[in-house]
Amino acid sequence: MKTKKVSTSGYTYQTTQNYFAQVGEGLEPLAEQELLELGAKHVKLAYRGMYFKADAGALYKITYMSRFIQKIIATLEFFDCHSTNYLYQRASAIEWTDFLTPDTTFAIFSNVSNSHIRHSKYAALCVKDAIADYFTQRFDRRPNVDTDNPDVWFSLFIHSNRAVIGLEVSGGSLHKRGYRAIGHEAPMQETIAAAIIKQAEWDGQRPLFDPMCGSGTLLCEALMHTCRIPSGYLRPKFGFEALPDFDANLWQQVRKSCNEAMRPLPDDLISGSDIAATAIEAAAANLACLPYGDKVSLKQIDFRDISAMDNRTIVCNPPYGLRLQKKEGMALFFKELGDFLKQKCTGSSAYLYFGDRQWIKSIGLKTTWKRPLASGGLDGRLVKLDLY
Repeated sequence: MKTKKVSTSGYTYQTTQNYFAQVGEGLEPLAEQELLELGAKHVKLAYRGMYFKADAGALYKITYMSRFIQKIIATLEFFDCHSTNYLYQRASAIEWTDFLTPDTTFAIFSNVSNSHIRHSKYAALCVKDAIADYFTQRFDRRPNVDTDNPDVWFSLFIHSNRAVIGLEVSGGSLHKRGYRAIGHEAPMQETIAAAIIKQAEWDGQRPLFDPMCGSGTLLCEALMHTCRIPSGYLRPKFGFEALPDFDANLWQQVRKSCNEAMRPLPDDLISGSDIAATAIEAAAANLACLPYGDKVSLKQIDFRDISAMDNRTIVCNPPYGLRLQKKEGMALFFKELGDFLKQKCTGSSAYLYFGDRQWIKSIGLKTTWKRPLASGGLDGRLVKLDLY
């Protein structure tokens, strides 16, 4: 078996070593710092993300380890584009056998803005037709489209009549870590949870506790953070494996090095609770997917019945009426949460995420800081409370 593919064409990413990282709103500073720490160079902020340069080893490591990036895209071709006919012609000229065979599946994510071509789905259809015709003419059969779990994700962006055809190095969104075995009400996206853990500046020196853990996303991200578990540890494949210059030996070296840096979870360091038995069941199942997840303590209990949680880092994504559509009694709920923190969490620092900012004042405590953090279309705030 070959360990390195041979490219018959010179693609843009090969000559520039330049890639695009798609990043959620508000996560840009964290993603920029992370990229530099993982070996990227020349990071440059852009609309909805940032460009960066990386050699193959750094690219594999960034894709495997990043906690804040949604997608990474390698540019194959970019060109001025004013019509769907020309888009089809340029797409037809790409050597698609560099990435696909008639037996593989693919999907195309497209976005069009401020251009003569107005419809994203039709633009994607033009590229899909170019791929299908390319294979049909050469092999009399073609790869199938699979929009749920394709072997290869392609991207198409057309902005101001400038088209970019790319391959998703990430192979779909990187926020899908693979540990969400069981869901629960309104789960937090993994990249947002990772951002909360990062901004809590938790270094594992004192216990971390989530009193309303839900399906355990914050606990899973805290576990991965302190145990240095790669964010892509559970992913079965990555998009960069479809690149024509993919080096399997180098990838195995990078993955081995990252995995060897993992460390066990100390006893009683991470714990969580929830009033709902179904939430605890989901959190336990999700944590069980990760190394050392069985060492995270879980308990079914109402936070109002907890005796004391002194000298801890407390992280929490309280339920909020806007998302769950249950606004009745929310002011009282947040007042009781504030009373719990003030009376039973002395010496702790709490980091609470408010998807609906109106409830911040209801908690009745002075905030140390408030930071914007968008999640699922919500203009939320992450709030720090120092509990003396």
